Amino acid sequence: MSVPGSKVWRSFRRNRAAMGSMLLLVLMCALCFASLGWTVDAMRRPSLSEVRAAPSTTHLLGTDELGRDLLARTLYGGAISLSLGLLAAGLAVVIGTAYGAFAGYVGGRCDEIMMRIVDVLYALPYMLLVMLLTVSLGAWLERWHVVGTEWSRFIVLALAIGCVSWLTMARVIRGQVLSLREQPFIEAARAMGFPTGRILLRHILPNLIGPIVVFATLTVPQAILQESFLSFLGIGVQPPQATWGSLAADGVRLLNPIRFDWWLVVFPCTALALTLLALNFVGDGLRDAFDVRAART
Repeated sequence: MSVPGSKVWRSFRRNRAAMGSMLLLVLMCALCFASLGWTVDAMRRPSLSEVRAAPSTTHLLGTDELGRDLLARTLYGGAISLSLGLLAAGLAVVIGTAYGAFAGYVGGRCDEIMMRIVDVLYALPYMLLVMLLTVSLGAWLERWHVVGTEWSRFIVLALAIGCVSWLTMARVIRGQVLSLREQPFIEAARAMGFPTGRILLRHILPNLIGPIVVFATLTVPQAILQESFLSFLGIGVQPPQATWGSLAADGVRLLNPIRFDWWLVVFPCTALALTLLALNFVGDGLRDAFDVRAART
């Protein structure tokens, strides 16, 4: 049985950490996406006379090795990182929900085979799969000119991360469907002769909103962190695009004992850490709010 939306909101609102984190996320997203036009213009007009300048009133977060404003680069990188995380999480939710719901509802040998496939995929090195998909799909998109070179790596990263992040979602949804399909309202729908697709969409899926929302919220930071790690290794998005991971990698590359330009690392990493922390707090708050047993008490 699902928890009514009003009770979910009241429970979530009582969680101060989750509410504060949600406000921080809204502010972060508003700043990153609303300033895209300004950030692109700022990055296209670098000031060579202010290369690697420290934070000042002119450049609040300083400049990078090409004289580009780091505030503009950080906001632009945040928009790319957040977009990629949302796309990858959305893809993982769609695949995992469809796969797990079908396996749990059909049951029998089909369920066993589908779950063994999930077990095999779980046994494979996760990050290695993402790297292989990124390299192979990226080369294919660039060879056939499906999209521009600037956006091909972005699309490939979202597809690769999303296509290997749905396994846990499939298991969670399958477990929920296994319990739901024995409920009286599902048996009544079967007795009335409703097709499987209608039962899944009209009767089972609405009762899965809680797990889906919670999983999606917790998958976004995972996708952003994976993208940042890949960009840090140099196989993420390519210049002139930037993400928080690639900005941190550029800053680490420029660190040396002679000149310590701390702002090149601190500000992108701080934005990334605050966003990941806020997403995890929101996910925990939603998990508690959608908990039926907690709602009853």
